[in-house]
Amino acid sequence: MPEKKLTLQLDFHSGLPIYTQIVNQVQSQLANGILKPGDQLPTVRSLASELRVNFNTVARAYRILDEARIISTQQGRGTYITEIPPPEVTEKLRQESLSELTQRFISEAYRLGFSEREVSQMVKDSLKSWKEAKQVKEED
Repeated sequence: MPEKKLTLQLDFHSGLPIYTQIVNQVQSQLANGILKPGDQLPTVRSLASELRVNFNTVARAYRILDEARIISTQQGRGTYITEIPPPEVTEKLRQESLSELTQRFISEAYRLGFSEREVSQMVKDSLKSWKEAKQVKEED
């Protein structure tokens, strides 16, 4: 099977580690059907070169994806998307991603001098706006 062109958009200013961005985007592309079981991914070296990031960053992302049974690296053959991982593995990765996002958000908010009350109110207001926008979108 030919190597699948993996398209990743990295944000070097987001505060989210690059390896986490790679993991999240591979998961998202798999969930959205862009990547499919059996698709071959670029080698660690070629992806690192293409993204202009350190080899170890991509290796770490691939290791996390491999541990989650999302990819499988076969010596001499390449790296492939495996069958869809069990729901408990997918849910664990989702929860870890949400936890990391939340930790970074709270840390940054406190670093900027916001109080717990201000952060809590902003989250409540943002969730309310998000739900309303989602509801409008579903009605269209």
